[in-house]
Amino acid sequence: MTTMKLGFKAEAFKLEGQTWICMTDLASDVVIKVGEMSFHLHKFPLINRSGLLQKMINEFHSDDGKGCILQLHDIPGGSKSFELVAKFCYDVKIELNALNVVSLRCAAEHLCMTEDYGEGNLIVQTENFLNEVLNNWNDAIKVLQMCDNVFPHAEDLQIVARCIKSLAKKACADPTLFGWPMLGYYNTKSLEGTVLWNGISASGKSQSPTADWWYKDASFLKFSIYKRLILAMQAEGMKPEIVAGSLMHYARKYLPGLIRHLGISGSSTSESEQRILLEEIVELLPMEKGASSTKFLLGMLRTAMILQASPACREILEKKVGAQLDAAALEDLLIPNMGYSVETLYDVDCVQRILDQFMLVNQATVEASPEIVDEGQLLSSSAELTPITMVAKLVDGYLAEVASDVNLKLPKFQTIAAVIPDYARHSDDGIYRAIDIYLKAHPWLTDSEREQLCRLMNCQKLSLEACMHAAQNERLPLRVIVQVLFFEQLRLRTTVASWFFISDNIDNSRDPHIQLPKNNDGFIHSEIMQETEQASSSMDEVRLRVCELEKECSSLRQEVEKLGKAKSVWNFFSKKFGFGVRSQQHCDAKQVSMDDSHFMKSC
Repeated sequence: MTTMKLGFKAEAFKLEGQTWICMTDLASDVVIKVGEMSFHLHKFPLINRSGLLQKMINEFHSDDGKGCILQLHDIPGGSKSFELVAKFCYDVKIELNALNVVSLRCAAEHLCMTEDYGEGNLIVQTENFLNEVLNNWNDAIKVLQMCDNVFPHAEDLQIVARCIKSLAKKACADPTLFGWPMLGYYNTKSLEGTVLWNGISASGKSQSPTADWWYKDASFLKFSIYKRLILAMQAEGMKPEIVAGSLMHYARKYLPGLIRHLGISGSSTSESEQRILLEEIVELLPMEKGASSTKFLLGMLRTAMILQASPACREILEKKVGAQLDAAALEDLLIPNMGYSVETLYDVDCVQRILDQFMLVNQATVEASPEIVDEGQLLSSSAELTPITMVAKLVDGYLAEVASDVNLKLPKFQTIAAVIPDYARHSDDGIYRAIDIYLKAHPWLTDSEREQLCRLMNCQKLSLEACMHAAQNERLPLRVIVQVLFFEQLRLRTTVASWFFISDNIDNSRDPHIQLPKNNDGFIHSEIMQETEQASSSMDEVRLRVCELEKECSSLRQEVEKLGKAKSVWNFFSKKFGFGVRSQQHCDAKQVSMDDSHFMKSC
């Protein structure tokens, strides 16, 4: 810490209880009371340094003949500051540092200790020292903290503004510049806790400062001062993500609700104080997308609902989250419902507003994307992830989490699921899982409602595992099960046809009259041979699956007949989807043509 020595005389004051006595041969002729403390001093040293004390002493008169007694209760810094002032007037040794210079500067101004009352007076001395300490980050932070004790006076003397300006410039400066004052501070900090051997550091080279080096120091400031510092840094051109990082650090320190296991009760401040602080921090957050992490924004939104922050505050957070929803995690979206009329466990209305905001921000991308895919065309699971596809996966996971809530109404579930366009889902396994959980938790749904719910998924985009599960799922409407089986059969028939095409090509390649492509050395491509082996080994598995699917269709027809359905119903499905005797005969013919007796037994 930077210090400055003033005065040259030895200590001349003695404290007795609540009284400071100047130990000289001359008797005290003036008593100055500051709060509960009394200072027994002499007039001459005081009137030679302070214009205010000179005026008060000259104007004092006593009717009872007692000595001069002055009241000085309004001096900045109180009795501790006046003690140093009195020692300065007597040229007693005192030490200026970052912790006392602010109160001394304000006290000197209050007492009118200008150059008119002695050369090198206290105002000049404290001003010179302030200019020195403001060049050092650590001292400037301490000075700014001390301003809170004498804030009105420090504000009037521009001490607060000067500190903030100095700190903002240092925080925005390039730490690699030669002669930058912060380098010395940072290198000193990096050596703390370093093991020394025989006076030599064993830690190697000191680390370079990172962009967040000032976060911790700034978090100790009172928020009103911290806010002005952040605004000054933004005016100096600090990057939005760095500003947001400091705000996140400050919020996590004073808003324990951001950490779920602590809760609101983990702070010494009241809920109303935390609510005001949260709203102030939200207003300071940079508008740029991605400057604040989505996890932090959702944590702030959850805390805002717990603290019952203003609707405007929550709306700002919802819009910020919606703009970058693709970076959210599922667990952070599970916001407890804090409304007065709590119906659902989680606040699904909030998530719907966030989702609507995301679609609004990405409207141009959504309109430019295809909304309809050709029948039978499946999107590859390895397709490139885009924000809309990531959000689609997130929404499907969210719906699966909230679907078990018996109070979640069907229209609300449908509204959230329908916001995501069909093309955004590479696979509909996620939405199928959510629908299945909802059907299980709401067994009272009518057949019409179940069919409406199942329209949210595209049976063509279910994986093989999902299709097998859906074909045996009693909670699904019969019409949906038939669609699943049909599209699975269609997919397998397409696959079988492609394998037959490959098989024909393989047979043709074995024709001696057909010349295979050769490489530069005259050898047959090894890739073709590998494809041939893979094709022949997979044919049996595909044919077996086709036969199993045909049997499933046959058993399904028997179940329909048992339920008392008219025969015309099955004929309708047979004509519609191509099931029936022809398919069964085709399967039997395939069985006869197989040489493997084990495969025939399986069919």
